[in-house]
Amino acid sequence: MADDVSIQHRIKSLIDEEHELRSALQSGEISVDEEQSRLRSVEVELDQCWDLLRQRRAKREFGENPDDAQVRSERTVEGYIG
Repeated sequence: MADDVSIQHRIKSLIDEEHELRSALQSGEISVDEEQSRLRSVEVELDQCWDLLRQRRAKREFGENPDDAQVRSERTVEGYIG
């Protein structure tokens, strides 16, 4: 199981990748379709990382083991209604 720091590093890496994709599109290195496809994957993984981090923090706050937090499915994290 990942710890909070490694999850935060992964989030930063995904944000960097998102910025790189947007720059690559602007410079004509990739097509809109390629950018959108890859961005979708990045965004889903970002949502999963943020969700995992929130789960870990909540477990810690309530005296539970944060290592019991699990990555939830795309369907779950993308289905949240704010």
